[in-house]
Amino acid sequence: MLIARQKLNENIAEYVLYMYQIEDLIRAYNFDLELIIENFVRPQLPDNSFIEQYRDWYRDLIAQMKSQRIDKQGHLHDLRDILVELSYLHNTLLNMANDQKYRAVFESATPYIEEFKERSNLKDKNHIEIIFHALYMKLLLKLQKREISAETEEAFDAMRIMIAYLARTYQQMKSGNLNFLNN
Repeated sequence: MLIARQKLNENIAEYVLYMYQIEDLIRAYNFDLELIIENFVRPQLPDNSFIEQYRDWYRDLIAQMKSQRIDKQGHLHDLRDILVELSYLHNTLLNMANDQKYRAVFESATPYIEEFKERSNLKDKNHIEIIFHALYMKLLLKLQKREISAETEEAFDAMRIMIAYLARTYQQMKSGNLNFLNN
């Protein structure tokens, strides 16, 4: 909860990836709030002063996931809304603002995005969604301590750089400090 709040304010890409983890965590614990609190939350807290806030946060997420019928797969509406905003910003930077720096990082990442799209079950997804799925897959591979080839690491890096640029621009946009005319 505290980590999510911090990431939401500081780095939208990290927030999305963190929340993908939380959704999977909730699914892994079969939506059992008490198991999540006892086995995941409580061991990470130095004291119990935040436990009720975490309980409320997870209770709310569980209710949202159930009401949105994403108990097996899928993402919360709030996360999907963020991905739509990021996609609009992506298209704006490429087509309206003609941001040459962003275009360069996008062009570097495009072959890897297309390759990932072809190898995955994401053929109906846009570039931003594909990148988030790829980066989440990398996170899962690292958690499983699986080896990542140099070529795959290169692909992840190109996508990560693109999303980092987009996330920074998103934070500027949200704070009112983005001027598309200065690109």
